[in-house]
Amino acid sequence: MNTAGLALQGARAAAPAHEPALRAQAQGVEIERLSVRFGARSVLDDLSLSIGRGEFLTVLGRSGCGKTTLLRFIAGFVKADFVAGRLLVAGRDLTHESAHRRNLGLLFQNYALFPHLSVFENVAFGLRARRANAADIARRVADALKLVQLADAGHVMPAQLSGGMQQRVALARALVIEPDVLLLDEPLSALDANLRASVRSELKALHERLPNLTIVCVTHDQDDALVLSDRTLLMRDGRIAQIGTPQALYDAPADAFVARYLGVANLLPPHVVFPVGDARHDERDRLACMRPERLHLVPLGQGHLHGTIITVDWYGPVLSVSVALDAAPETPVLVTTARGHGMTPEKGARVSLSYEADHVILVEP
Repeated sequence: MNTAGLALQGARAAAPAHEPALRAQAQGVEIERLSVRFGARSVLDDLSLSIGRGEFLTVLGRSGCGKTTLLRFIAGFVKADFVAGRLLVAGRDLTHESAHRRNLGLLFQNYALFPHLSVFENVAFGLRARRANAADIARRVADALKLVQLADAGHVMPAQLSGGMQQRVALARALVIEPDVLLLDEPLSALDANLRASVRSELKALHERLPNLTIVCVTHDQDDALVLSDRTLLMRDGRIAQIGTPQALYDAPADAFVARYLGVANLLPPHVVFPVGDARHDERDRLACMRPERLHLVPLGQGHLHGTIITVDWYGPVLSVSVALDAAPETPVLVTTARGHGMTPEKGARVSLSYEADHVILVEP
């Protein structure tokens, strides 16, 4: 199997000619009006979602928001008191299809490798279950291991590998069956910070090598969403809070929840931020959102807002400065500044903050 084979070769089942909307989504994932309840608790509430072929979608949200249930629904693992909705993958209605017949690749956070089997046999497991012939297994496993840069590790046992290498084995096992969709459940959570960054880069490079592979990744890590995603889905209480590119969610959050979840957000009453005469000054139903990097520390009197520095935290090349504003002392404002650029902040110093009004976003509370 070559890379093109792993990258999926079009739909395995064509959509009916009388359903053009369905045909347009035939290569990806379509979820229609999904609701899931456990007893009286609603986990997913009338959720509809379209994921395009070749798209990398990350699903973010707090614990209990429904993101893992969404992934398990696609995989066919949801067992609940009430499930309603429709699932189409690559043009096939899989709503009532058993999990093993869905042709999906799964990568769990604990990797679930068989410790008594070699790397080769771990990757070959799904192919053997599908009764592929020996020659086909050998070729496809070799190609999958090459794809994840473990071409020479087929004879090695999992215990001899690092955490990052074990994850790559699990990824090869998920890819070798040529899945319609690759589902990732917190794939980086078991790795330390440095290894997470490295494996995150490898996942991004892998998707670039397989541009037709649809990937749905559940994660709690904002960096995963910012680095990996074509689009990010942020969930709240079983519903979609906002969906769009990571940049759109960061730069134009729909409300205060989205603003706070994806990065640090300073949220202030508009009359504090906008001058008299600006139409936004009298806004009463929304908050003014300013990202810390959009604010600049300047000498007192030279900026728009004035206050006192209450903390200065050092994060290597970046300083995070908290300022109590004269106009809103109960809501400290965070400012991030590159170390060695501009004025040197000191705790207790009186300063002003400057910013561009166009960089301020009005959001729902």
